[in-house]
Amino acid sequence: MKKKIMPLHLLKEENGTLEAHLPGHLQKICLIDLQPEIDQANTYFMGLVLINYPLTKLGNGLELFKAVLEESVEGKSSSSITAINAFFFGKLAEECAKVVHQGDILVLTGFILTKSPTSRKDGRHHYQLELSEDSGTTVYLFGRSGAIGTSKAGPSSVSQKYTYTPLNQLKGGTIVNVYGVVKFFKPPYRSKGTDYCSVVTIVDQSNAKLTCMLFSGNLDTLPKIYKIGDIIRFHRIKIQEFNNEMQGITSAGFSALVFDGTVGTPIIPRTSSKLFHYTSEDQKMLEILRSWAVNHLSIGGLTVKLSAVQPMQYFDLTCQLVGKAEVTVQSFLLKVWDGTECPYPSWKVFVEDDALEGDKAVIHQLRNLTADILVYDNHLQVAKSLMVGSFLRIHSLHAKLQTPSHGTETEALYIEFQLHGGTGYGRGITTLPESNYDVKDLQKYMDSIDLKESQCSEDTFLLELEGQELLPCDALERCQQSSVTILTAHQHLKKTSLKTILSNKAPQKYCVRVKLKTYEPKKLYQSVKLYCPKCDSLQEVPGENDLASILQDCATKHPNAKLQNTSWYKSTVWNVEHPKERQLVIHFVKRNEMLQNPEDSLIMIEDAVLHEVYRLSQRFGSVIPVISKGGHLSLADISAPYLIQGKRWYYGCKHCSNLKYMECLQSITKENFWKPTSIAKALGIEPLHHVLIMKFTLDDGTGCLDAYLWNNSEIFFRISASEILIDETLQEKLEMIMSMLCPAKQNLDDHPWLECCIKSYNTKGGMESRVCYQIFDTVVVENI
Repeated sequence: MKKKIMPLHLLKEENGTLEAHLPGHLQKICLIDLQPEIDQANTYFMGLVLINYPLTKLGNGLELFKAVLEESVEGKSSSSITAINAFFFGKLAEECAKVVHQGDILVLTGFILTKSPTSRKDGRHHYQLELSEDSGTTVYLFGRSGAIGTSKAGPSSVSQKYTYTPLNQLKGGTIVNVYGVVKFFKPPYRSKGTDYCSVVTIVDQSNAKLTCMLFSGNLDTLPKIYKIGDIIRFHRIKIQEFNNEMQGITSAGFSALVFDGTVGTPIIPRTSSKLFHYTSEDQKMLEILRSWAVNHLSIGGLTVKLSAVQPMQYFDLTCQLVGKAEVTVQSFLLKVWDGTECPYPSWKVFVEDDALEGDKAVIHQLRNLTADILVYDNHLQVAKSLMVGSFLRIHSLHAKLQTPSHGTETEALYIEFQLHGGTGYGRGITTLPESNYDVKDLQKYMDSIDLKESQCSEDTFLLELEGQELLPCDALERCQQSSVTILTAHQHLKKTSLKTILSNKAPQKYCVRVKLKTYEPKKLYQSVKLYCPKCDSLQEVPGENDLASILQDCATKHPNAKLQNTSWYKSTVWNVEHPKERQLVIHFVKRNEMLQNPEDSLIMIEDAVLHEVYRLSQRFGSVIPVISKGGHLSLADISAPYLIQGKRWYYGCKHCSNLKYMECLQSITKENFWKPTSIAKALGIEPLHHVLIMKFTLDDGTGCLDAYLWNNSEIFFRISASEILIDETLQEKLEMIMSMLCPAKQNLDDHPWLECCIKSYNTKGGMESRVCYQIFDTVVVENI
């Protein structure tokens, strides 16, 4: 019996061109021409495998293999749709799943066209290809070889060719390939969801720009950009219109290559993918962009040596990490050097030797050439993961200028190097490989330095110690008593007595050693307030009785049935029997025109009272109380929360908000997450921030003054103000800390010492001006 031959042909590059293996009567068909009424028996479709899925089984036991194919460039039309879903069934699916990989070229004949049920969601062709042995399918597979994964290989005989769209010709709703020079970028950071996010703005010779929001669950798949001026190539990036500008976002099959933009540097693509094309056409494009950028873009001057740093400057620093240590739960120390010395006295952060990670001998040897950098907030996790000895580029580093508080013009200024929280202005940390062109230059310079000449001798150091004034025994004993707080900055400031501070004019900064005599409010939950940073107003957090009254009043305003079901939300009516028969209207807001799972949903509710709001917020991810007003939906009351996410209730400022109708939420329904800031911006709300405000009465034996703790309070206690009201554990922690700082029924002499930074400032109450004091850059020691 003759063995049946499977309709799957595997071809290699040495077999010659793929077309030579096809029957002569077959004609190539383009994606745009695929229609059910066309006779498919005499046509073939050729495409590049963008995505291949694992083999699965249908409910009837039939094997299924799915691949997403991008048509070859020769067949492309001006249509924005460039990809199509292909489904293989039965034995053919089983065989294809074994040999088909991303980057392969497939030629398909004898396929069946059916309507694609997912075309609106995935943006691919509105028909799909179905292939099986029973329908007479033949599959030719050309496995990729040397043209993929190396920049040295040339294109194969069926190598995929790409066209690149100038940035001034982009259109919304299209998927394109582009080249550009990086004008701005944010290093990858963790978004509020599970993905990493990177933002990059590119420009090209057309003098147009494109800002791209790139998301990925895998950090390595985001482009590896090291500096402004790098050149980037995007394949299959989706273009959409946002705020009257074109914006790029990731799509299926998205990939990126990054190159150093410096003229004359080696052409080494940066990518985590093992499958990529790089041809002589790419090299030509790269050289053109390099030359154009040199003559038309101002990309120099962003990276600065330590020796050229100026006070108050923001700059990028290329350096090597020689030591690191955790300072507080919200700050982390990086000791770095770049072979040069800062021209100003720089701030040295005190940490215990055991806490400092790094070679102690190297740290000591480089002590006059290192800069201490404190990083905060969202950069902590990256800082902790850095390897000592690695090369870094720290973006938007701040050379913060500090002046001694009781100094004169002749006293030295201090520079504090800080990487503030957030991602504004591209703040972040990038690890550079040793193969990087800038790193090689830096290493070469460092190797040329005579470290012996740059360091003070041990004898000189000892002589300096001998010349220091010794403290009296009682003062020394007092200073050696441990403090329950530590400074996060300004360690160079000398201690000042409260008596001296009270006699000085404001504004000034001081370091003090004091005891907490008393504090307000005694009921600690009352210390949490709502603050508007725009108008500097403070207000109380609404209590349950206030909220119940506000929502009850709104519930008397009956919903408008005409507002149900629109293009961007779906409405339903729930009958409520208790305490009286009425209707509760819920509007389910769609994201990307799709309804979400309850935990991911945003709902708008009408006619709900407080206990119903509580119940709905436990089931649905985001809740907004609304009312029907003049044919529109609007916020129920600005005194009520504008958004509820679980136990987190968000409020807006009555004075600064310029409320808009709920229709404005349509502008953010394509975002990945329901962000409170995005919702507030869309609805014209100025968000209020939870703050922790307390008044401390301090005493050091020479005087007594009241100092407020609020801007620094969350750092001081290591507790989030917004979390205190919803977390009983944090309330207990706050009570425990305060009972330690100010023990009840004890003499002041038995209270612990606090080392604090205090600043004085002038304020006006009516016609009178007075001096106030505020605690800052201070934190309570852990496990006190």
